[in-house]
Amino acid sequence: MAGNQHPASVVLDYAAVLDAKPLRTLTPMFPAPLGMHTFTPKSSSSVVCVTPFGPYAGGTELGMAGGVPPMLTSLSAPADPNQVQPYTAHMNGPSNANGTTNNTMVTPVLQTPPAVTTQESGKKKRGRPRRVVPTVHLVPSAPPEVNNIVLQTPPSAVTQESGKRKRGRPKRVPDVSVLPTPVPVADGTPILQTPPASSVHESVTKKRGRRPKLVQDSSDTSTPPVHSKESSVTPSAVTLLEGGKRKRGRPKRVPDSSVTPSSHSGLSVDVDSGDTSKRGRPKKIDTSLLHLPSLFSDDPRESADNVLMMFDALRRRLVQLDEVKQVAKQQQNLKAGSIMMNAELRLNKNKRIGEVPGVEVGDMFYFRIEMCLVGLNSQSMAGIDYMSAKFGNEEDPVAISIVSAGVYEDAEDDDPDVLVYSGHGMSGKDDQKLERGNLALERSLHRGNPIRVVRTVKDLTCSTGKIYIYDGLYQIREAWVEKGKSGFNMFKHKLLREPGQPDGIAVWKKTEKWRENPSSRDRVILHDISYGVESKPICLVNEVDDEKGPSHFTYTTKLNYMNSPSSMRKMQGCKCTSVCLPGDNNCSCTHRNAGDLPYSASGILVSRMPMLYECNDSCTCLHNCRNRVVQKGIQIHFEVFKTGDRGWGLRSWDPIRAGTFICEYAGVIVDKNALDAEDDYIFETPPSEQNLRWNYAPELLGEPSLSDLNESSKQLPIIISAKHTGNIARFMNHSCSPNVFWQPVLYDHGDEGYPHIAFFAIKHIPPMTELTYDYGQSQGNSGCRRTKSCLCWSRKCRGSFG
Repeated sequence: MAGNQHPASVVLDYAAVLDAKPLRTLTPMFPAPLGMHTFTPKSSSSVVCVTPFGPYAGGTELGMAGGVPPMLTSLSAPADPNQVQPYTAHMNGPSNANGTTNNTMVTPVLQTPPAVTTQESGKKKRGRPRRVVPTVHLVPSAPPEVNNIVLQTPPSAVTQESGKRKRGRPKRVPDVSVLPTPVPVADGTPILQTPPASSVHESVTKKRGRRPKLVQDSSDTSTPPVHSKESSVTPSAVTLLEGGKRKRGRPKRVPDSSVTPSSHSGLSVDVDSGDTSKRGRPKKIDTSLLHLPSLFSDDPRESADNVLMMFDALRRRLVQLDEVKQVAKQQQNLKAGSIMMNAELRLNKNKRIGEVPGVEVGDMFYFRIEMCLVGLNSQSMAGIDYMSAKFGNEEDPVAISIVSAGVYEDAEDDDPDVLVYSGHGMSGKDDQKLERGNLALERSLHRGNPIRVVRTVKDLTCSTGKIYIYDGLYQIREAWVEKGKSGFNMFKHKLLREPGQPDGIAVWKKTEKWRENPSSRDRVILHDISYGVESKPICLVNEVDDEKGPSHFTYTTKLNYMNSPSSMRKMQGCKCTSVCLPGDNNCSCTHRNAGDLPYSASGILVSRMPMLYECNDSCTCLHNCRNRVVQKGIQIHFEVFKTGDRGWGLRSWDPIRAGTFICEYAGVIVDKNALDAEDDYIFETPPSEQNLRWNYAPELLGEPSLSDLNESSKQLPIIISAKHTGNIARFMNHSCSPNVFWQPVLYDHGDEGYPHIAFFAIKHIPPMTELTYDYGQSQGNSGCRRTKSCLCWSRKCRGSFG
């Protein structure tokens, strides 16, 4: 036999390849879910052959995958090379059409054309995927006299992998073992040689309900060639195109050895650099490179306030940007939370049992992600947060925090200190299972550990919104199983609030009754201190002593100027036909406010500004324009109450969201030289107001840094006295840790030295919380207000103000 002779490569007529397409019907083809590749042996018709597991993946013979029966690994060719015979496979081994069996081992010499383009469409179908069947690689039989076959691929051959996938739980496919390939040598003795690991992008089906595995992105993979003992041909360029859709779930992690080409392969891969992104968690943000203010301090409460203020500032800015772009409704809260998480701007990352530093009973949140950022509850969707804890030498999963959001059949007694909480699970579809959170609640019943409870109420400003209230620590006293409304079993737990804690949800229940019926408020001196001037009545309440009220004054909502506003400089008006719209370059009010409307669609202030310009009488827009907030007056239920040691104060029956307009400082503008030395109802712009970083950090959104700009305005000449004429603003006390800030606003004239002074909420303010702002600290005798000892009792108290 001429087994040692090497036949020369035969150049095929590529036009014949196209004409040979009907011959595929004569060949039993099998599905190739992981790729189709073409090659043609010498002296045979041009047909398309399919590899079962990608090009030359380590198989037993001819690049076949391990586990494929040897009788299917090679087929014999007819004795006459010029005669075309149908190719058949026999169970006893490869044979030609006339039945002559040829078991001679062959060594393929593979040659790749200069350019082979592989494309994945990556389309997915919904539903359960079909079972993947191992494919059989059919190769035309070789001549009986020849051991070495030169396989050559036409350069124009293009194969395609559809990669379609159905949604649902896939059936298990047995793993295919990869066996070393026997390579014959000169003496005929085969030597086992393992080819380089294949890096073909495998189709991975994601199981629902489990964390998907990571798959190395196909743009990072390369296909090393199979090296034979006799020859090895390296392609000049192989271009891989990935035009398919990205698959859902976290990709399956691929070992580095399958990604990095072997050092001796000499393979050069040109990958489309525009599609190299991987789906997964965003990269961490190095805040040390950004000009961010320090959000953390030795005071956990201050740190928590700073983190939540930064989050809400980012969220408001994202809402503003989306309104300008006119994009569909987005969940800006999740995006802002993701930015904060990746920048490590969060607190209490480690779970704990009991109280959370920086979080107090009664704190309110508008989003679950806010609770995640401060460590109150780490579950962004589920209601039960739990951890594994040690009790002596034993370890149990116990619940540490629950959110009663009304998703299940939770029952609340008239007693605000009692909560009946339902377990989680497929409510309405099946019985709940004693696992995960349900198991943790069951173990907490036996362990008796305290559980943080978060209650929810409806957000009156949003039809679908909720407000989350931290109600303190509870303990589970009873647990049972009962039939739910759907007829399936549900776990029930009765929790009792630990005594000695400040009121939480109880305050909300009381104020809800007062809003519905103001006369139900007890210890009321006067039901409306404004005597009908305000749109909502303002109660005067004293629960401390027998004093009947503050000194007499005239209630007004106006700011009385020394000169008539009509004689002052006028503001230019916009020409908007209906209302001012975000992103309208023709709106002059937008240009005056640094290119953005200052309020959201719900009237929330986005950022603090040196001067805010609202629409005025010269504007053609309607009264319901979003840029008319301060001029419409207060929209909140207030009460004036007697404090213990600071005289009279101001608080609200309503929850106040950060950025909400509270009131304007009304009164009379006075001359500094004509001030009454005994006047304690003075507002002046403080010369040394404590720095307040309320706005968002533009660096976190990739915007230019504004660290060199001061959020507050410069010191203004305006001085307002509310001793004899004023509104509820005259009752706001000083605090070194305020929850309200002042903002200069113009809307009825253009004199920037004498604007309206409007107050906005710094942070979320729960009902019945005193409203305070920082009076500032005068330098020497430069201020108009008398210096007094501070009684705010905050952790940042300066000791004096004025």
